[in-house]
Amino acid sequence: MLQIPVKDPQQLSPSVLAYVGDAVFELFVRTVLIDKCSGSVDTIHNHAVSFVKAESQARLLRGLEEFLTVEEKAVVRRGRNSKAGHVPKNASVVEYRYSTALESVIGYLYLSGKHARLEEIFEILKERFFNGGEDFNAGGAD
Repeated sequence: MLQIPVKDPQQLSPSVLAYVGDAVFELFVRTVLIDKCSGSVDTIHNHAVSFVKAESQARLLRGLEEFLTVEEKAVVRRGRNSKAGHVPKNASVVEYRYSTALESVIGYLYLSGKHARLEEIFEILKERFFNGGEDFNAGGAD
């Protein structure tokens, strides 16, 4: 993974961590879907949108929490408790906070250079949610 030196990620706000985490998560989802889906870019994009929306990200985080370290749970808590600038019209406040928390921990791991751990988390998500696991269709990718 590309690593550009940045400030200490623990000193960054949850919003900044989520901003980076959003991009990293989007790339992960797109990469998985081009392997799993056949069809046009529009089809793949529609599946991707169903996984990156706040409702789906909140569900993903809830399924992932038991695998997180104490340090990662602290980042999740910071992200979940951060003040949101706005809540998307298609998400509840709780869903939006949980999706921000997921993006925060992904951004934190990426910016901390903990790529092996990030890959472990992505593998868990892939196995549980993208490989036909019980929650696969919950994200909308039929």
